[in-house]
Amino acid sequence: MEVTYYGHACFSVKTKGKQLLFDPFVSGNPLAKAIHPDDLLSDVILVTHAHGDHVSDLETVAHRTKALLISNYEIVSYYEKKGLKGHPMNIGGKVQMSWGTVKSVSAIHSSEFADGTYGGNPGGFVISNDEGTFYVAGDTALTMDMQLIPKTCPPLDFAILPIGDNFTMGLDDAVLAAGMIECTTIIGCHYDTFGYIEIDHQYARKAFADAGLQLLLPAIGETITLSTHG
Repeated sequence: MEVTYYGHACFSVKTKGKQLLFDPFVSGNPLAKAIHPDDLLSDVILVTHAHGDHVSDLETVAHRTKALLISNYEIVSYYEKKGLKGHPMNIGGKVQMSWGTVKSVSAIHSSEFADGTYGGNPGGFVISNDEGTFYVAGDTALTMDMQLIPKTCPPLDFAILPIGDNFTMGLDDAVLAAGMIECTTIIGCHYDTFGYIEIDHQYARKAFADAGLQLLLPAIGETITLSTHG
């Protein structure tokens, strides 16, 4: 699978010939000035919650690409009124798409649109197909629910976890989360974008390495290819 990092919590994953885009936010990211919303390709857009640093470029990208939006019921309903096409989900449910299975899993956070509209429960996704399985945690605290993932989903090849602290779990909790989800390859997200969530990259990599884990911190715009069990 090919994973491209666009900064903050915005990633795309190319799998089964489809481009899956997560939490599109580049135009308001001061660290992603080299990335334009028109650079974001998508067949499917998956959104973890309604905060602006996860949805600010969603409408622009979705109208251009005609991508299917997958998110919770409230977020899908909000954007369907704006002319987007969506598939609503809720925590614990899963759906089989032509390119793989999407399972909606819990996250502990908040969710509200910039206009004050309630954004439903925040969540994460586990995506699985014959190329591999990965987990996108979204913005979340460490939660015991993470222990359910290896019990209810195929083994994870990699996971995208927030590590910036303050608004989400930080490094120490993310290391514990990796153990709970039984995944050794972690891509960090939700760090450095704002002063509240700046991290020491060297310390972060060491914290994970000391636990027998690999922490990947790709540069903005970088594409990495991850080997999977398939």
